[in-house]
Amino acid sequence: MTRDPQNEIQKASLIGRILSMEAFLLVMGIAVLTYGIANNMIMSIFWGCVIIPGVFILHHVRKTNWTKHWQEMEAEHRSLEEREALRRNAADEARKAAEDGK
Repeated sequence: MTRDPQNEIQKASLIGRILSMEAFLLVMGIAVLTYGIANNMIMSIFWGCVIIPGVFILHHVRKTNWTKHWQEMEAEHRSLEEREALRRNAADEARKAAEDGK
């Protein structure tokens, strides 16, 4: 059974999207940052500034199609291995030709 992420997004209700983990973390980051600024607490400001960008990074990571990414990486790795094998073969042929020429 294949997963259809587009279909899953359509099925998600508005309440489900609002109460998602990213939304909760964003609200918490804003709350911690606001609390830190209001009470002049440096560590709360720091954690608020860490949480808020972290939410956007988490959203990007969750949105990425990892199957496609790993297939692209494997294809790139295979092409690099093939090029390296061709270079080795060319070097071996050049070495043999140099030895035969001596």
